[in-house]
Amino acid sequence: MQSPEVFVGSIDQGTTSTRFLIINRDGEPVASHQVEFGQIYPHPGWHEHDPLELVESVETCIAGAVESFESQGFSRTSITCVGITNQRETTIVWDHETGEPLYNAIVWTDTRSQAIVAELKSRPGASKLQSLCGLPLSTYSSATKLLWMLEHVPRVREAFERGTLAFGTVDAWLVYRLNGGPDANVFVSDSTNASRTMFVNLETLRYDDSLLDFFGIKGKLHLPRIVPSSDSSAYGVIASGTIARVPIMGCLGDQSAALVGQKGFSPGMAKNTYGTGCFLLYNVGEKPVFSKHGLLTTVAYHFGGKAVYALEGSIAVAGSGVKFLQDNLSFFQNSREVNDLAVTVEDNGGCVFVTAFSGLFAPYWIDDAKGTICKFEKLDHRILVEACSRLSQHVSDSWLSKISSAASVGITQFTQKGHIARATLEATCFQTKAILDAMEKDSGSALTELAVDGGMSNSDLAMQTQADLISIPVYRPKMRETTALGAAIAAGLAAGIWRNFAELRDINRAGGTVFEPQVTREESNAKFEQWEKAVRMSKGWVSSANDRNQDGDKQVGLGMTTAATESLLTSAVKSSVNGILPEQREQRDTSTLNSVPLVSELVTKGNLQPKVSVTTHAMANKDDDRDRDWDLASHIKTPFITVSSDLDEADEEDLFLELRKVEILQKLKRLRKMKLSYY
Repeated sequence: MQSPEVFVGSIDQGTTSTRFLIINRDGEPVASHQVEFGQIYPHPGWHEHDPLELVESVETCIAGAVESFESQGFSRTSITCVGITNQRETTIVWDHETGEPLYNAIVWTDTRSQAIVAELKSRPGASKLQSLCGLPLSTYSSATKLLWMLEHVPRVREAFERGTLAFGTVDAWLVYRLNGGPDANVFVSDSTNASRTMFVNLETLRYDDSLLDFFGIKGKLHLPRIVPSSDSSAYGVIASGTIARVPIMGCLGDQSAALVGQKGFSPGMAKNTYGTGCFLLYNVGEKPVFSKHGLLTTVAYHFGGKAVYALEGSIAVAGSGVKFLQDNLSFFQNSREVNDLAVTVEDNGGCVFVTAFSGLFAPYWIDDAKGTICKFEKLDHRILVEACSRLSQHVSDSWLSKISSAASVGITQFTQKGHIARATLEATCFQTKAILDAMEKDSGSALTELAVDGGMSNSDLAMQTQADLISIPVYRPKMRETTALGAAIAAGLAAGIWRNFAELRDINRAGGTVFEPQVTREESNAKFEQWEKAVRMSKGWVSSANDRNQDGDKQVGLGMTTAATESLLTSAVKSSVNGILPEQREQRDTSTLNSVPLVSELVTKGNLQPKVSVTTHAMANKDDDRDRDWDLASHIKTPFITVSSDLDEADEEDLFLELRKVEILQKLKRLRKMKLSYY
């Protein structure tokens, strides 16, 4: 039996702050210290950290926590080992000979590598990457951040050409520096962090030559040695400072650490951490499961020689959305006040906030999405707006922006701060719902309970909303420092403080809170449909030479491609024409004639109906190359597009809408696969 006077130190290096906790054998923190560090935003979409400041923040936290620890009568000599948990994907490069960083750390939220991602997706073999490394090509991964530095930072490129460039994620950098840098040269990375680089084969947990070749870095780059998450010697010892000579015995990426801290050791167990971002990990056992629904495959933890894998859904913005309300909009002075503000209103007032400040991550993976607040109301004659959103490829950006903000995108005079605060909390809950739906499809089984932690989990409102949306209980432990606890467990297992998972079973289980669903599935599904509609409206706001999908279709407005729009219009026209089109006459379904198709729903006020005809070319039967003409107006139950004949009393908005309807007709006329005329 171990002495109760045995403690584990836990370094928790996060995106906005660093902490050091001293944890006893019962899994309880007895002392801690936390500091925030600088966030560097050189350009929109860029996010950096000073690598040396990260190390300094760790050393400061260790000193502060030990001072508090000793003030309680404990001795620093009772801290037997240290574990590390860290922000993942954040990428650091340094000179292998001097140990000095060559550029700021590029943070996982950074999106500057969009052009590189687009180019990589066009390379042969790009579609096979995820089946090897578990990750899709995106700005999220360390690989694309490294390629950006090689392309744009001369010092980095020169070191690469000389063969002195060292690359690592935050875990490798901290272990390297805490051991004394180039003097000790302890250059390792644990499996959970290494699996986030796109350089590692998930089956072998080794660097894969085909992956290194794809990214063009094979042979010239110093990469850390991959080691298990729990190891008594691989991570070396802290070289100097307050706890000099204490060994580092465990290391986990922050989300893996949270899963371990929640004791998610069995397949089918899942946790969701609501931090700066939000990350849901689902234990799938000792064999990786590769997602077909927008999720990542990653290493959950690597203890005792065996790796355990997880499906992961990553949300870029969670707590940082709350910080946006605090720092950018001055809604409150402290982020803890968001819950108090959100409960001042009964619901979100129809507001849905897509917090896509860094694009949208899982399961959508939309790099060009931007933050969008949508106001949903029952639409009458303004159903035109919904249709115009879908027709965004064929109208001007300026019109789209104006018509959207005037009608269904944005806020109204009724909207209060509380509505937006509530919508901000709900945004993370909606994305969690989308991820869980994808996980159920990939795993083939439904989750029965979701364990939660992280700053936003302190909000009872957010956690109740989460339970309502996913229709299963949400469990929140009493002690929510589960990420730090996970790192302590990794180190403690290697040190023998805990001998097996059974000894960990009851740690941090008593006193938790369970949030049971309080609405029907039908109600939650209706809300989720609004969210999905808002996600579609957030697409396509980035305008650059790279805004093309893999098929070469230009993406503008709300992100609909030419092909998608033509397909939409073709479908609507087909279902509106008596007899349908030639190739479908044999399968004609006359029920479509009684439906109200999308295009025919473009109805506002007035009753002057233009004559519209369609001439098909590519859509016609291959055996019949003659042009086919139909008079749509005589077959559509409701007006195709109506234009007001009496505009004497029209206000500016009425005139604007009428002019845009004419513009729609002009744009439709230019469609490649159909010709329309009006008079």
